[in-house]
Amino acid sequence: MSQAAELRKRFEAAFGDQARIYRAPGRVNLIGEHTDYNDGFVMPAAIDFATWMAISPRQDRKLVVRSENISESAEFDLDEPEPRARRHWSDYVFGVAVELEQAGNRLRGANMLVYGEVPIGAGLSSSAAIEVASGYALLENSGLPVDRIGLAKLCQRAENEFVGMRCGIMDQFISCCGRADRALMLDCRSLDYRLLPLPQHISLVICNTMVKHQLAGGEYNKRRAECEAGVHHLAQSLPQVRALRDVTLADLERYGRDLPDVVYRRCRHVVSEDDRVIEAARALERSDVAQFGRLMGESHRSLRDDYEVSCAELDLMVELAGRVDGVFGARMTGGGFGGCTINLVASDRVEDFKRAVAAGYERGTGRAPQIYISTAAEGAGEVVTG
Repeated sequence: MSQAAELRKRFEAAFGDQARIYRAPGRVNLIGEHTDYNDGFVMPAAIDFATWMAISPRQDRKLVVRSENISESAEFDLDEPEPRARRHWSDYVFGVAVELEQAGNRLRGANMLVYGEVPIGAGLSSSAAIEVASGYALLENSGLPVDRIGLAKLCQRAENEFVGMRCGIMDQFISCCGRADRALMLDCRSLDYRLLPLPQHISLVICNTMVKHQLAGGEYNKRRAECEAGVHHLAQSLPQVRALRDVTLADLERYGRDLPDVVYRRCRHVVSEDDRVIEAARALERSDVAQFGRLMGESHRSLRDDYEVSCAELDLMVELAGRVDGVFGARMTGGGFGGCTINLVASDRVEDFKRAVAAGYERGTGRAPQIYISTAAEGAGEVVTG
């Protein structure tokens, strides 16, 4: 039985009603890390792992949401005068509903059953997947049109303002706008984007280190503050600078040398990473996978040494990948301090890659990694079953 058909069956058992089914994918970022909140460039792809949402309308203005993963329910009243986060997984659903309402969308109440298959804590954006699945389903359940870019912005705002995580726009955008067999190069300032072909002989192989170091959340916000400090300093000499995306490496060299060393290195990563994304797009357009892979390697070293968001487990995973024939590129992906690497691997060498990396990683850490193989997938939408 398909995932959609199974969820429809479980919804009927839980709520006694027929449901419509929606899905929104997680993502992997091929290159362009920690650039999105600096108004820069990123290149994610949607992946085959998604959050699934079954929904049917209610006669009142309540949202009743049940998680299939943890067999737990939560309830929210759309007419609640001062909605606040509860520090609960349901905040991702209710926060999107709050933002939709505040943007002028009159929502119908709904029964909702959610099932997530995006690994949590792996840096594959399970949070954006549940936000986008919720928003898409709530809009259609209410007979309202879905503007994909508008929905991405609204879901980001829900995570920023309601949940309290200062994420950029990338995760929600690719979950909304991803396309099968394509990477997406996004300008995080203008939200202009280009779809870029991924070679058919290449597989996206995601290696989960199975660790997530506790400092990740606080360090993420600290990196944002360091970037903002760099912008403030550089703007005194370069008035046109509003974000690090407005800075060149030559600008940084000339006007940033009296920055504190740590702030200088944070800025150098972001500025050089934007350049790498632009060059990576050119490489894909000419099917130069080898050059794309070299840029991935440069990105990882910059994240490790200048931005300092890698860790021993991620570095080991990248090192192991580099020893395997058929690997074009490897780097950490996501916020860092654990989570996953992304690897571009010749499709006929994937099994060799899995064996070699899993064995080497387990020898080095005592942990067995999880290794996922994915294509670039479609963005969010309704799933119709027969």
